Amino acid sequence: MTDKLDKVPDGAGSAPSGLPPEAIKAIPVRHYGRWIAGVVVVAFLALVVYAFAQGDVRWATVPEKLFDPSILTGLWHTILISVLSMALGLVLGVLFAVMRLSKNPVTSTVAWLYIWIFRGTPVYVQLLIWFNLALIFPIFNIGFYKDEMTDVMTPFLAALLGLGLNEGAYMAEIVRAGIQSVDEGQTEASHALGMTQGKTMRRVVLPQSMRVIIPPTGNEFINMLKTSSLVVAVQYQDLLRSAQDIASTSFAVMEMFFVASIWYLALTSVFSVGQYYLERRYARGSLRSLPPTPWQKVKANLLSLRSESRGGAA
Repeated sequence: MTDKLDKVPDGAGSAPSGLPPEAIKAIPVRHYGRWIAGVVVVAFLALVVYAFAQGDVRWATVPEKLFDPSILTGLWHTILISVLSMALGLVLGVLFAVMRLSKNPVTSTVAWLYIWIFRGTPVYVQLLIWFNLALIFPIFNIGFYKDEMTDVMTPFLAALLGLGLNEGAYMAEIVRAGIQSVDEGQTEASHALGMTQGKTMRRVVLPQSMRVIIPPTGNEFINMLKTSSLVVAVQYQDLLRSAQDIASTSFAVMEMFFVASIWYLALTSVFSVGQYYLERRYARGSLRSLPPTPWQKVKANLLSLRSESRGGAA
């Protein structure tokens, strides 16, 4: 074998001396499956659009009612009740999460009962209970204030309590998971510096746990925007109820449901973008490189498709 190798002339298989090596021409891998999947998806969407186009739907009513004053009022009420309920749920979540982790058996048991009851029953049932509370407590009396329960428990208050207390149970578990994700050494170091338990929680533990708390909290708020449609059960004038009121007089039932769906999609899309950039902000200390933004992803996909098309043409 050594003799055969010795007979190979010098420089065989390489560029002639004095000339630069030939440039390597890279040919992108052709992903035929992507093109087939894309064609199938586009064909399916075209069939869905065609089916709705053939249905008995007065499509002109949708843009006509999209900015109706009643719809816009209901939209504002939906945003208001969602934000306030989420704020109430967040405050209760932090409070009951700290109580749940407390070494005091009374406070930890109370927190466990709260989470068990409000997370274990449907939010729709809770809304109905708050709205019909006057059936068992006709008079609202707390000593310094007394009034008819029907005047106290308005649709707005029933919606706020039903959504907020239910959300607080879920947020308590999210906050508890975030607190427990912080290394115990951080707490021990804070106590060694003379910080109290409350100051350690405010200054050290909670700020570090935000990286774990923020993503599911954003998802909870997106879900709250949609769950708020259940407040029609307590006669709160939200987006869905406004659409139903218009549908009952104009007989454009499906058209008004489409109007409500468009606005719900718009709300969730806007707040999803805000959630994404908020997550990126809190991920800066834990990731070496931040994930690409949606625009960067679109740009990368377009460049990938362009390179594949050029490779196929070659």
